[in-house]
Amino acid sequence: MNVDGALASGRAAAEDRMRDTVRLYTQGPDVFDRSNGTTVSGPQSELYAGKARVKSVAAATGVDTEAGEREVLLREYEVSLPWSTPLPPGTRVLPGARIEVTASPDARMVGLLLWVLSASFSDQSTAWRIRVEDRS
Repeated sequence: MNVDGALASGRAAAEDRMRDTVRLYTQGPDVFDRSNGTTVSGPQSELYAGKARVKSVAAATGVDTEAGEREVLLREYEVSLPWSTPLPPGTRVLPGARIEVTASPDARMVGLLLWVLSASFSDQSTAWRIRVEDRS
């Protein structure tokens, strides 16, 4: 079997394991509304919505830290998207983008909001892997 054939088989197998549904998006800065004293969330730009595999990183035991005078536990996950996932022209997935789990066989994961740390690219990968963290 040549490399292209092996990659095609590996990519098909990777997609078969994608049982979660996610939404990858960027969010603009929040805006303070002086008329009523509230903060309005910035606009969201959806980059991808569809199947994925969300798994915790085995070595990630979590890191306790403080954010806005609140204790948070950071846990790392890896989100795999289909290798052929297109992005809008000129768009890159950068740290700070978000991934929301919208459906999963594991009901405890639905609603999980993950923050992108990094995205890796390779022509010989079986999936597009994005390193994220749960900041809850």
